[in-house]
Amino acid sequence: MQHKSKTESNEGVELGRSRTVGDYAGLVARGFLMGSADVVPGVSGGTIAFIVGIYEELIESIRAAARPPVWKALATLRIGAALKAVNAGFLIALLSGILLAIFTLAKGIEWLMTNQPVYLWSFFFGLVLASVWTVSIRIPRWSPLLVLALVVGAVGAYIIVGLVPLQTPETPWFLFLSGALAICAMILPGISGSFILVLLGKYQYVLGAVNQRDFVTIAIFAAGAVIGLVSFAQVLGWLFKRYHDLAVALLTGLMLGSLRKVWPWKEVLATITDRHGALIPTVEANVLPASFGVEALVALGLAVVGFALVFLLDRLANQTEK
Repeated sequence: MQHKSKTESNEGVELGRSRTVGDYAGLVARGFLMGSADVVPGVSGGTIAFIVGIYEELIESIRAAARPPVWKALATLRIGAALKAVNAGFLIALLSGILLAIFTLAKGIEWLMTNQPVYLWSFFFGLVLASVWTVSIRIPRWSPLLVLALVVGAVGAYIIVGLVPLQTPETPWFLFLSGALAICAMILPGISGSFILVLLGKYQYVLGAVNQRDFVTIAIFAAGAVIGLVSFAQVLGWLFKRYHDLAVALLTGLMLGSLRKVWPWKEVLATITDRHGALIPTVEANVLPASFGVEALVALGLAVVGFALVFLLDRLANQTEK
């Protein structure tokens, strides 16, 4: 049923291979793109990782952190061997790009979400829509089971992104839990870690901590993210190793269903007031633009730019692989 792929086994994803300075600069740039997407609720950094061709290496590198070779190397103080086992150069370069994007773009994206949401969502709608196509063609032949997996993923994501945000505590244990849950979504194409934070009522809180350099809050959140990331990567890596095409079909469905969240024009049907007095939309309906004037034309243009950018990134990733 499943078609073999070079990425179905650990042997197909070469960890710790030699890279040039240019290669690492490229990884930092990919990380920057992932971080840019992760800041926006509704857009997943995992989608970007898929597009730029590093998704499975990312999952395998994270999985390696929980494997015996790493712990044996650490136990015998062979730090170099431990770093090589977890593909540290790859992860550090990628993480540097992600953090650079988060700390440099958080304020700008926060402003765009408040003042120009239609334009921001239009760009990402085009990006996610193109991602559905570029990822789906990685499956050489679609079977009824793969189509079913796509439908399940699409319906699941459609339901999740329509859930109502919750009012939750701001205690350390819940921040830790929020980090663990958000990071799991963050590496899933189609489900945004930022949106999971919105559902948990912690998006503005964590974004504010980043902008205000509240390193205690950031550290607690990051600790939960690390634990959640290493744990969830074990499941994803196993799926790719055993059921590669099925996993890709499911993830493609997640991206397809997430289009509900990134549709640019919305009508707010219900809101809640958070602890700081800010109104948070809880129920929104996707609507057509009120008129097809300048705003709609600019939004369409930005969607086309996002769409084209995905195909450009996909082509560059394919050339790199070759």
